[in-house]
Amino acid sequence: MQARARIGSSHSPVRWLLLTLICFFIVNARTSNPAHAQSPAGFDDIGRLESVVVKLENPSPDEALNRRLIDRIRVGLGIFPGDMFSRTTAEFNLARARRGAPITRTNIVAMPGPTGGISVTILATIGPSEVEGRGALISGKASDLPVFYDRNGTFLRMRLEGISMYYGNNHAWYGNPGPLLAGNPLVRGKSAGRGYSHWAEGFVHAGLYGITPLGDNISVYGGLSGIYSGSVGQELFTDKTRSYFGVEDAFIGIVGGTTSSDGNRFVFNASAGRQRFGVGDGFLIANTASNGGNRGALQSNPRWAADGLALLQARYNNTKMEAFYIDPDELPEVDSRTKLIGVNLETRLPGGFDIGAMYLYVPQSKFNYYTASDVFSRQGLQVYNARMRWQPNPAGAGLFLAGEAGLQRNDRFDMRAYAWTAELGYSFAATLPWSPTISYRYASFSGDDPSTKRFERWDPLLSGDNGERWVQGINHFKIFQNSNLSTHRIQMRLRPFQSIELVPQFWLFTADRTTNLGGNPAFSFVQGRYLGAETNLTVKWFISPKLMLQGHVAATFPSTTVRKTIGASPDPWISTMVFLRASF
Repeated sequence: MQARARIGSSHSPVRWLLLTLICFFIVNARTSNPAHAQSPAGFDDIGRLESVVVKLENPSPDEALNRRLIDRIRVGLGIFPGDMFSRTTAEFNLARARRGAPITRTNIVAMPGPTGGISVTILATIGPSEVEGRGALISGKASDLPVFYDRNGTFLRMRLEGISMYYGNNHAWYGNPGPLLAGNPLVRGKSAGRGYSHWAEGFVHAGLYGITPLGDNISVYGGLSGIYSGSVGQELFTDKTRSYFGVEDAFIGIVGGTTSSDGNRFVFNASAGRQRFGVGDGFLIANTASNGGNRGALQSNPRWAADGLALLQARYNNTKMEAFYIDPDELPEVDSRTKLIGVNLETRLPGGFDIGAMYLYVPQSKFNYYTASDVFSRQGLQVYNARMRWQPNPAGAGLFLAGEAGLQRNDRFDMRAYAWTAELGYSFAATLPWSPTISYRYASFSGDDPSTKRFERWDPLLSGDNGERWVQGINHFKIFQNSNLSTHRIQMRLRPFQSIELVPQFWLFTADRTTNLGGNPAFSFVQGRYLGAETNLTVKWFISPKLMLQGHVAATFPSTTVRKTIGASPDPWISTMVFLRASF
């Protein structure tokens, strides 16, 4: 259960939050070293691993020893290209790998990969096997933070991060908030609309995460954290000032495994509690928590942990199987009480192929589907999912191809919905100026055909994440989400400097069907297929390993279909955003 703090018109808690964030950023800016390898703060919490490199900062003259230590770290890290990377999990695994080895410390350096994933370098320091250990609780030195304790496989680390964000809109909701927000439960007071409006928001996330061995091949771990967030100004749905505190992570788990004499590795991991979970790049499962509403921080999106997650994982070399139960942390205003259970299988094949398959079932839900004559429940939904990625040179130049598909049925009524996507791209990493990567992606999510008795509208479930994954259009996604929609996306990644990344995108949006019941009520019946286009540019500056500055400008141009559908003249929607993110 989350503790809540809410305010009415008083701005003092939010001002306190913003002042705290400013001080936090100043301290981090002064203590960071720009000469270090760049890693965006908070960027590497969760993401697809493109490459992993292990380096010894002080290699031994004994090359055989060096090779053994590098291999021990690789095996202990337990993740491979194509896997989902988590910094917390990686730090826990490295703590286990250091136990009893002549490695005094390891440092994780994470960078954006050339195709949108994460490239990780592990820097290891050789020294005597850990006896005295390190960390602020051992040395008494604040300079050892965020590590509190690191000795003989027991590792305790503090997490402290925050964002301060400014967001502006010109002609939000195409300048017609009345029809586009009619009946929306998140609207309180005045909503954004015609003309320019803006707001500020931010959050601080603090917690403790640790692991300790129970035996030679088994350890127990856990994490506990909380988030305080706030918003002030004219947001998309409201002009009410809000602040909110809630528990974020609260989980415990057990992990263990063995490596056979011929090098085959088996690992198991079981955990339960409040924690984040995702599958693939978020096509079906990414947003296991909601933001906005009374929680504020609508766009900085700090909350990811489900209300409850039970997860059982087993891995044999490059093949992973997991079974899970998810109770998403939904906003009270729109809580559908949906629960999901599922199994997921992933493996890496020779030649750079990653493939995966998943089955989902919804045993409980109050969410409804609508047709002109019937109402159906999400409860009983079955989802069959398959995905693949081919990227033979994930860390360098070359061709890549990705695809995913899903079929949805329901054991309580006749339903058959489908979605599929395909992406083709090429990375010119280190071969052309600015190391460009260019890709084209097509995605289709079925709508309901009113001429049949079968229900065919795709249910996006927990899809999303960010504008480079399954938030399709920075502005357009707020009106049409991933259902009854077909999209074309052209995207580039450019690195004019090592510390700066540019991501321009161009989108075209069309409706799969003109019947759109279950989406935005203003578009229940669209008067055509072509919905509009969007162009946007995201700029990321990785100032230091602790600081990241990011901004975007996005312009969405509605079609004549939108004008005919809402019965009013729509204006282009332009949004601007900038945030500073710090981690400690």
